[in-house]
Amino acid sequence: MSDLIQTIANLSADAADINDKLGAFIGAGLAMLGATGVGVGQGYAAGKAAEAVGRNPEAESKIRTMMIVGCAIAETSAIYALIVAILLIFVAAPQ
Repeated sequence: MSDLIQTIANLSADAADINDKLGAFIGAGLAMLGATGVGVGQGYAAGKAAEAVGRNPEAESKIRTMMIVGCAIAETSAIYALIVAILLIFVAAPQ
C-alpha cells in the first residue's frame, strides 16, 4: 500500500513540475510579444521617415537622426522582453 502512495506522490510532484515549466515557457512566449510590437513600431517609423524625406529632401539628415534615436529607444523594450524571456526559460524552468 505504501508503494502505491509513493507512486501517486511521485506522479503528483512530476505533474506540478511539468505545470511550472509549461507556465514559464508560455510566459516567455508572451514576453516576446513585446518584441513583435517593437518591430511593428519601428517599421511604421521607418515608413513615415521615408515619407518625410520624400516630402522634404533637404531635411534628410535631421529626419534620419531622429528616426535612429527613436528606434534605439524603442529597441530597449525588445531587449527587456528578451531578458524576461531568457530569465523565465533558464531560471523559472530549470532542466
